Amino acid sequence: MKEFDIIGLGNSLVDILVELTDEEFAGLGFEKGTMRLVDPGEQVLLLTAFRDHEPRLVSGGSVANSIIACSQLGGRGAFIGCVGDDRYGLHYSTEFQELNIDFANAPLVGETTGTCVSIITPDAERTMRTSLAVSSHLAARHVNADKIAASTWLFVEGYVFANASTGQHAIREAFKLAKAHGTKIALTCSDAFIPQVFGEPFHEALNQSDLLFCNATEAMTVAGGYTAEESFAKLKGLVPNAVVTDGPNGAFVRYEGEDHHIPAFPCKPVDLTGAGDMFAGAFLYGITRNVPAQKAARAANFLAMKVITQIGARLHHGAKQFWDEANWS
Repeated sequence: MKEFDIIGLGNSLVDILVELTDEEFAGLGFEKGTMRLVDPGEQVLLLTAFRDHEPRLVSGGSVANSIIACSQLGGRGAFIGCVGDDRYGLHYSTEFQELNIDFANAPLVGETTGTCVSIITPDAERTMRTSLAVSSHLAARHVNADKIAASTWLFVEGYVFANASTGQHAIREAFKLAKAHGTKIALTCSDAFIPQVFGEPFHEALNQSDLLFCNATEAMTVAGGYTAEESFAKLKGLVPNAVVTDGPNGAFVRYEGEDHHIPAFPCKPVDLTGAGDMFAGAFLYGITRNVPAQKAARAANFLAMKVITQIGARLHHGAKQFWDEANWS
């Protein structure tokens, strides 16, 4: 048995959660539900505007959230990413230590940690302003060969493709090491713009992957179908195993030659972010424990439902209890 169930490769971001009324949000002049990249200076100005609020800090990033989910369920996780030695980087590395996740890289001296200001409004929408800062410096030299060799799965975040000069090299290096050491590879789209804009390197990686996670929109972009189900069918020719999540319509899962449709659990969403990250982390946890894919996906759907009925992309307690509740109560 390998030391780690999953090692993630992705952007290390500290989520700064701020809840605003519709009136307060209107004063910002932002388009609701959007995600925009900003430079560190703009982020400082935005945070200054919220000085009367009590923001919550939560260590994250898309694939990092999945590794956290796996760890909360009892899995053994590791993560490759870059943080600075500022207050946010210290928060990140300390929190990963508390979560019992092996953070492969020491904070980079004199660098600014990436942050994502998440503005949550009463309609459960989340509007994000992300400053990637040093998280976007992730490069081949940061990829730890020993830790990839010691992992059952490598899980790669699609957002890393967006940095052609360094991130794509990090992905290629991680894939090369995974192949050399018998580590299986899972890939997530992260956003439909990744396969749209970085199609060539994304498909190069997809051709070498064992498992793809995507939502319905991303699946249509990758495979060219008109619906989630049609796109899921088309993915068969591109990758051996695939998961297509489709919100309230459930999830389509193909694993080890078997196809399943897993219904969603009805709920009233409070904050829509983090469902896909939770699903991926829980599903990977399940299959590393030899749980049948159908059961693993059902539990993953249940945990994803629990995430969107609270604020924040991570469950802070009860993950293991919910896992047990989903399939075995």
